[in-house]
Amino acid sequence: MSIALLWTLSVALILVGLAGTVLPALPGTAFVLAGIVLGAWIDDFSRVTVTTLVFVAVLAVLAWVLDFVAGLLGAKRVGASRQALVGAAIGTVVGLFMGIVGVLFMPLVGAAVGEYLARRDQKNAVKVGVATWLGIMAGLVAKVVIAFMMVGIFIGALLI
Repeated sequence: MSIALLWTLSVALILVGLAGTVLPALPGTAFVLAGIVLGAWIDDFSRVTVTTLVFVAVLAVLAWVLDFVAGLLGAKRVGASRQALVGAAIGTVVGLFMGIVGVLFMPLVGAAVGEYLARRDQKNAVKVGVATWLGIMAGLVAKVVIAFMMVGIFIGALLI
């Protein structure tokens, strides 16, 4: 396989990963990490060292944890029920089939419906839905920022 083709694959993995930070169907930071590891391997780890890869891998894990925990923290902060958390999870899955609008807003709907079914309090259900959604959006923003940090570290290591 030619070097140019390998570099193309590395860049493609990184770009798919960056898209995946916004689309929950794709493991974004895992693809970014895979592209970076491939790029380091192509360069025989001369500019992108194993230490750099470990640091970037830690960032990838951090992004994954933040993405998972952020929505839960938003919901827990306002005292969401277990049903609201299950509703948010179901809403996320259903949203995958509805495009970007579904991905962004179905967790809010799911959390609100779950909370309403648990407590029959419409005002609290909306509050829980919005708090869950804000947590998910904060996790998404953090994941995007971390993914770009990973790419920046990789490019910096290649150029230095």
